[in-house]
Amino acid sequence: MAPFGVDSVIVEPGPFATGLFAQAPRPLTDPAEHRRGLVFGLLAYGAWGVIPIYWRLLRHVNAVEILGHRTVWGLVAFGVMSAALGAGPAVRAALRQPRTLAALALSGVVLLLNWGVFIYAVATDHLLQVSLGYFLNPLLNVVLGMVFLGERLRPLQWASVLLATVGVVAVALQVGGVPWISLVLGVSFAFYGLIRKVVPVDALAGSTVETAILAPFGAAYLLWLAASGQGELGHADLRTHLLLSFAGIVTALPLVWFTSAARRLPLSTVGFLQYLAPTGQFLTAVLLFNEPFSVGQLCAFGFIWAGLAVFTVDLVRRTRRR
Repeated sequence: MAPFGVDSVIVEPGPFATGLFAQAPRPLTDPAEHRRGLVFGLLAYGAWGVIPIYWRLLRHVNAVEILGHRTVWGLVAFGVMSAALGAGPAVRAALRQPRTLAALALSGVVLLLNWGVFIYAVATDHLLQVSLGYFLNPLLNVVLGMVFLGERLRPLQWASVLLATVGVVAVALQVGGVPWISLVLGVSFAFYGLIRKVVPVDALAGSTVETAILAPFGAAYLLWLAASGQGELGHADLRTHLLLSFAGIVTALPLVWFTSAARRLPLSTVGFLQYLAPTGQFLTAVLLFNEPFSVGQLCAFGFIWAGLAVFTVDLVRRTRRR
């Protein structure tokens, strides 16, 4: 899924922004830019929808080791992209601000938890729970905004949250317990979006700093595995090495597509597009991975989808009034 919330990228460039971040987005009424934005948005959310197929190819690798590779190669990919897109000054500015560094370290840890549970869920045939978690994410963002930012829920938002709650309870009854993968993914990503929303740093620069904080720990873990004769590094076949080394690109490239889309599209359009990722995960789980999906689960998901429909109607109405 997307590594941050929509609000974290639809911001004005900071005083240190250059390159991509210094370019004021063209008016949203520009048809050519709107079409480009749609293409970038479809690429980003489409990639996040089918990316479980990639991690499924690495299911023989320990999830923690994959996290180590993802942080190390992610830093390489984000570093190259930051240099190419002119985000270097924004990265250096963030590194000089202790409070920003502390906030990005916290968001990085939350993101690492999200990544780890995601990879574990894909490897253990729980992609449907992943899909549910990311379907819940927009509604959880609304709840966190109310709790931590003092935002007031509108009537339709209350209705959407209530429908989603019924859906989660129904899923719990179907699986015979709390759907912890869905809740951990949804809640962790919502908290991640909340942190990134209040940290004054651009999306690509923030993600680069996050991975720079995490990468030394990932590298140390991988070196320890290699020195002790464990892990895949230096022991696996060429295919596994290539898949692990491309983890950084798989992580970073959809981010660039997403930021390009978010700068060109209205928030309501981005809000619609964000449902493509969990929809893709849902279809991948049922049609490709053959995860069991009963009528009862369909009814439970139906409450979630109804809540999202109400949420989207409210979003569109509010955007039109503005």
